[in-house]
Amino acid sequence: MKNSDGEKAEIWDGYNRDETLAGVDLVRGRAVPKGLYHLVCEVLVQHTDGEWLLMQRSYTKRDNRGRYVATAGGAALKGENKFDCVKRELFVETGIAADEFTELGCFVYDEDRCIIHVFYCVTDCEKKSIRLQPYETIAYKWVSERNFVRFINSDRMMPRQKQQYHDFFEKRGLLRK
Repeated sequence: MKNSDGEKAEIWDGYNRDETLAGVDLVRGRAVPKGLYHLVCEVLVQHTDGEWLLMQRSYTKRDNRGRYVATAGGAALKGENKFDCVKRELFVETGIAADEFTELGCFVYDEDRCIIHVFYCVTDCEKKSIRLQPYETIAYKWVSERNFVRFINSDRMMPRQKQQYHDFFEKRGLLRK
């Protein structure tokens, strides 16, 4: 199957709201039919030295153009489970290879027709080795915990991300009262 640019289209598994497979293929860029969802995974990355990774989204993205985000992630490809997806997306968007992830939560967004699993991982990668994904990310930065706390407590953090990671941030004492 090809997309409107004549390139091979990205195919996703269709899911029911309860995260059971619906037996339907979905195509990136096409509307997801009502009652169906696609799987998305995001990962919050912390270096073993305590710094946090922020990725700057491309200005060509539909949402949050040019904004720094505290995660890497994206849609699961057909046949991928959430662990395959988060591992692949982290590598594709950053060049970080990781095998250990802590799942922090799962959120269903009816308006976007997606089920998002959020994860956390710690890496000891070479910090200058971060690789950007064309058309997805344009910059990155590692920030100290102090600057990360400022980021997550500001309006610069996407509200949905703040909600998704709220309990994790709160348990670690990163949210201001």
